[in-house]
Amino acid sequence: MNQHAAVSKFSHVKPTDTEFKGGGLRDFFLYRDLGIAAATGGQVICHLVKANADMPPEDGTGWHRHDCDFQIVIMMKGWARFMYEDKPTLVQAGDVVHQRPGIVHYLFDYSPDMEYLEIVSPADFKTIDMPPATDKVPPVTPWK
Repeated sequence: MNQHAAVSKFSHVKPTDTEFKGGGLRDFFLYRDLGIAAATGGQVICHLVKANADMPPEDGTGWHRHDCDFQIVIMMKGWARFMYEDKPTLVQAGDVVHQRPGIVHYLFDYSPDMEYLEIVSPADFKTIDMPPATDKVPPVTPWK
């Protein structure tokens, strides 16, 4: 049951309304706000995340988990390789991943054209660094 106040704000964001910017959770990614956090009073955030063409993968996100109720990643372009606990997982354009609350993961490799839609609740979710789930992380794919 939704324990949050009802939000009835309409939102329609067009591609030219917002731009990709740095300054998000990860320096090596660019983020485009889609207005959903404001429209839902902070109940949900929905943004596009893409690879920064000037920053190929080196260390990735590091091992972490999110303190949230819900998180979904929809890969729009390119690909990314994640470790979900001790399992390597290739996520390609068209794939949808529900990252269950608290799952320890690590995005360690991605294509130069990687772009995904991320939806998380609540909008102000926390990211918590975690010890590695395994030391068997595959190497990154060099960009040409």
